[in-house]
Amino acid sequence: MNISKGMSSENEGSEISYADFWDWFQNNEKTFFHVVQNGDNIESDFFDKLSPKLEELHEDLFFVTGMYDQATAELILTADGCTKNIVFIEEIVAQAPKIEGWRFTALKPAEDIKDVGINMGGYQFHDANLFFYSNDYPDYPDEIDISIIHDELTEENEEQIIKGAYIFIDNYLGELGCLENIDSIKVISRADAEKELVPIAKLKDFLIWRQKEFVEKYEELRYDTTNDNYSSLTAELNNGLPLFAIVDATLLEWDGKASHPWILEVRIPYDGSQSNGLPDNEAYELLNKFEDELMLKLKDVDGYLNIGRQTADNMREIYFACKDFRKPSKVLHEQTKAYSDQLRVEYDLYKDKYWQSFERFKTN
Repeated sequence: MNISKGMSSENEGSEISYADFWDWFQNNEKTFFHVVQNGDNIESDFFDKLSPKLEELHEDLFFVTGMYDQATAELILTADGCTKNIVFIEEIVAQAPKIEGWRFTALKPAEDIKDVGINMGGYQFHDANLFFYSNDYPDYPDEIDISIIHDELTEENEEQIIKGAYIFIDNYLGELGCLENIDSIKVISRADAEKELVPIAKLKDFLIWRQKEFVEKYEELRYDTTNDNYSSLTAELNNGLPLFAIVDATLLEWDGKASHPWILEVRIPYDGSQSNGLPDNEAYELLNKFEDELMLKLKDVDGYLNIGRQTADNMREIYFACKDFRKPSKVLHEQTKAYSDQLRVEYDLYKDKYWQSFERFKTN
């Protein structure tokens, strides 16, 4: 794979079905194959035609294309770091028809260590000059924090080396492997290393072992919020406007946080210009209606815990801790479309295994 294209749009809803998209692609696949195979005019004859069609399926998708082998063109759809889009990419590719001469892949795949070699800015990145070790934290025993060491890293080339190392790891572990198995990565020099260096080729085995431990520890763990105690918090922002929050105080003290490592953050702006940055009665009722419907779809028994909400400065924020990221992605996408004529909803999903994002809400 050597040719990539990113795209984004303001399109908030699907205008065509997955089947419609693949029918269209199938009608054009011979032309597209020759364009990819020859590498001529690929921007105008492939990218510029594929991008708007994909935009009709879902916003903010990216793709990579090239020849998988002499007879097969490959199209990889990638989320490029946007967790909430992964489930849609998987669905699109799952419905791809079998087309002779084409290979369709959801997310950048993992590669064998011997096949991963990066040359960037005059520096090489391969299994002979990259090492790693794991950083362990007693307060966060399930955190996977990895230090990557490159032999040639200095203050002068730090930016290039870090970028190249990240690309290497992304190719080596694959897009989903990086996202699901590592919580934090930093690239350091050999001089800054504080532990024995492990060859990078052993990183996959290390992560498989840690992930197996994690699954065995937390796979069946669920939390019931029925009898929890909630706290109402107030504060004043730097601009003098008030902040109000309601949080599940009992949940924030739970020792099983790591079992629900994905944080869903929903942001809904409103006009609070006439009420000190807070919603008026009509907006307040609509915001609560949206949240109530969300809680009916994302239930604690299924692995989706409503941590609480914050209201201030023309913005309502709602927080969930989740067992996985796929269902919340779909639920929010659908509910955002359902309320598109009333609310401008934004949302993100990110990993925070110990819910450090919410330390500010703790009262003790």
